[in-house]
Amino acid sequence: MAEPWEVFAIRYAERGARVRGDSFIFDDHPAAPHGMDYFMWLLRRGSETILVDTGYDAAEGVRRDRPILTDPGAALAPFNLTPDDIDTIIVTHLHYDHAGGLHLFPNARLHMQAAEMAFATGPCMCHDTIRMPFTGDHICEAVKRLYAGKVVFHDGEAEVAEGVTVHRIGGHSKGLQAVRVRTEAGWLCLASDASHFYENMRAAKPFPIVADLTEMLDGFATLGRLASGPDLIVPGHDPIVRDVFPHEGGEVWRLSHGPSRPIPEFDVNG
Repeated sequence: MAEPWEVFAIRYAERGARVRGDSFIFDDHPAAPHGMDYFMWLLRRGSETILVDTGYDAAEGVRRDRPILTDPGAALAPFNLTPDDIDTIIVTHLHYDHAGGLHLFPNARLHMQAAEMAFATGPCMCHDTIRMPFTGDHICEAVKRLYAGKVVFHDGEAEVAEGVTVHRIGGHSKGLQAVRVRTEAGWLCLASDASHFYENMRAAKPFPIVADLTEMLDGFATLGRLASGPDLIVPGHDPIVRDVFPHEGGEVWRLSHGPSRPIPEFDVNG
C-alpha cells in the first residue's frame, strides 16, 4: 500500500457580513451573526499533487462584492507550487466559489460528476434563483476543458488516485461530490458543501441553498460512512476548521493529522 496523503486547507476568502439565517433552514436565531470562510484543499504524496476546487479570483470577488484574501493561484506558493504545476483538479461542484478559478490552472485535468455538468448546462439554469451560485464564464471554462479532452466524468463513486475517491452526494447542487482521502489519521472526508458548517451535519440542519433537500439530509449520513470517525469530516466553509486543526502558517491548515482540539457540540434542537 502506498504512503498516506497529506491534506491541507487553504483559506482564500472570508465573509463576515452574514447571519445564521444564511446558513441554516428554520434556525431559532436567524439574525445572529454567522461568518463564513472560503477554502480550497491540496492533497500531496511525494511528487503527487491533487487540488480540490479552485476558489474564485479577484474579478469574481468584485462582481459579487465578496473580495478575496489571496489569489487562488498565489495561494499555492507556500507549497512551492505554481498554477502550471497542477495537473489534477477535483471539482466538487461548479458553484462560483469552487470552480471560479479553473482558468488559473490551464494544465489541469478536471474530475467531476456527470450530473453536475448536466445540471449547470441544463434547463434548470433558466431559473434565476437556481442559477445564482453559478457564473457562466466558469461553466464555459469547464466546457472548453471538456473539448480539450481534459475532463474525467464520474457517476457516483470513483477512484481518482490510490487512496483518493470521490462520492456523489447531491443536495446543495445536483452533482456535488465529497472527497475521501487516506491519511495517517485514517480516512478523511472533505465534505465540501455537502456540509458547509459542522452544525449542518452534526445537528441535521440544512443549508438554505439546496437543489434537493432529501439528498442533502441523506448526505450527512453518507459523510459519516466515508470518514473513519466524525472528527475526520471536514466541512466546506466553517471557520471552526481554523480553530481545531493545526495551523501551518499564513492561510494554511494541516488536516491529515486530524484535529488537535475538540470540535464543539451542537444542539440538534437549537
